[in-house]
Amino acid sequence: MRTLLGFLIGLALASPSRAAEPQHRVLAQDNGRVAIVGTDGKVEWEVECKYNSHDIHLLPNGNLLLHTAAATVTEMTPKKDVVWKYEAKPKEGYKGRVEVHSFQRLDTGNTLVAESGNRRIVEVNADGRIVKEIPLTVKNPDPHRDTRMVRKLETGNYLVCHEGDGCVREYDGTGKVVWEYKLDLGGRPRSNGHGPEGHGTEVYGALRLKNGHTVIAGGNNNRVLEVDADGKVVWSIDQKELPGVTLAWVTTLHVLPNGNLIVGNCHAGPDNPQLFEVTRDKKVVWTFKDFKVFGNSLAAAHVLDIKDVVR
Repeated sequence: MRTLLGFLIGLALASPSRAAEPQHRVLAQDNGRVAIVGTDGKVEWEVECKYNSHDIHLLPNGNLLLHTAAATVTEMTPKKDVVWKYEAKPKEGYKGRVEVHSFQRLDTGNTLVAESGNRRIVEVNADGRIVKEIPLTVKNPDPHRDTRMVRKLETGNYLVCHEGDGCVREYDGTGKVVWEYKLDLGGRPRSNGHGPEGHGTEVYGALRLKNGHTVIAGGNNNRVLEVDADGKVVWSIDQKELPGVTLAWVTTLHVLPNGNLIVGNCHAGPDNPQLFEVTRDKKVVWTFKDFKVFGNSLAAAHVLDIKDVVR
């Protein structure tokens, strides 16, 4: 009897517990709304947002930094009061369209905004005044494709994804390019489409790791890449490498303290998760798939309740 009881206790302790699996709340935009979805799948908070967002943040003060129109960044309280707004306008000498695809609240309290069309990064203060401007190198200018994710690094440099150029560039504070990685097609032919059938080099996201490597969400490259300072690929996830996941337009990117990655998988269709967490040995440990609250164009997400995450 004792032997059987000991066996059952040992089996229970060895068996994976549902509670031990990652449980993440998700803030994201799609289907005409921004919403927070809890670990139970219920909507905790939502507000109308009809613009297909390409960046989104929950700030330390509890407010939300949202992409509410093509060229507009809005800070909103949980009570849905707008407390700050910046609308990018054509710079002097430029009469074309301006779009914003990335923004970041800085430690100074200023807000970084990447302005496609204007081909620049600006830092904007609490009064909405531009206090710093960094020109960007764009070889294939297009107000919809000049930039995607942009992040200011701890060094003070800027890591910029250029969708139309198919590359990631690092700039210093004067706008000088100090590092560049150009995506390739990975041995597959270029093809049109936003779903898994589409393939190109239109990069979406990039984050710099503490070891100096750069993790890249490849957009329609259908891959996640990690490259070293010399541009050598040291780790990757290919389009159909993960069981149950086919990569389409790879967007959101979080690096967790344990080394795991949270990856956004936009335009991949209802058979695929919109977000997933994967270990460095390529095991999927968490997925998010909700095609009732969100849809097939969930590009910007902020996975909540994770400390010391890089995003």
